[in-house]
Amino acid sequence: MITANPIANMKGYQTQGDGFHTWTEAEIEQFVARYPPGTKVYLALMLMLCTGQRKCDARALGWKDVDGGPIAVRQQKTDTPLVIPVTQELGNAIANLPAHAPAFLLSEYGKPFSVGGFGNWMRKRCDEAGLPQCSSHGLREACARRLAEAGCTVHEIKAITGHKSDAEVRRYTEKSDQILLSERALEKLQKRFSTPNSANHPGKFSKHEAWPHVSKQL
Repeated sequence: MITANPIANMKGYQTQGDGFHTWTEAEIEQFVARYPPGTKVYLALMLMLCTGQRKCDARALGWKDVDGGPIAVRQQKTDTPLVIPVTQELGNAIANLPAHAPAFLLSEYGKPFSVGGFGNWMRKRCDEAGLPQCSSHGLREACARRLAEAGCTVHEIKAITGHKSDAEVRRYTEKSDQILLSERALEKLQKRFSTPNSANHPGKFSKHEAWPHVSKQL
């Protein structure tokens, strides 16, 4: 009803941080120390960390979704179909679960968690483990981080997580590449200055006793 767009020349706003906290390996170890293999909480951890799925999809996974080995999931948010191999960790966690249960992970009432109920339940478990900065969604990001650190490409990571945009995944690979490249750079630097026959030998550039001696030789 108006002739001009009031936001046509406005700039987008900037946000601080990377959103949800991505679990570190130390935090995962701390969580497992509190909830070891065999507990329901550990099962929840594996379902998210080993599949990279959102909580709305991970909490509903069950034997009905396992077809000949891999897990088949159609993501609730984007309707994206995925087939994800079962890792050894996840396989061990679900191996002895009831074959006819509606889901791998069941609430205290014997039914699959609701999305909100699962999020709240995991929130409490994280707090109990002394990890208030961690959340269920952060495990999805931790899965992407692990894949990036393993050298997976953007497309390989998307094949697991189901992200639609390269930009959503690239921050994991870029961070991983930055760490790897910085390590390589310092290794080269250390090797350069620890080599006995350095190109910048002190005798060639000394302003004191060694310099006249070298000059006479030249």
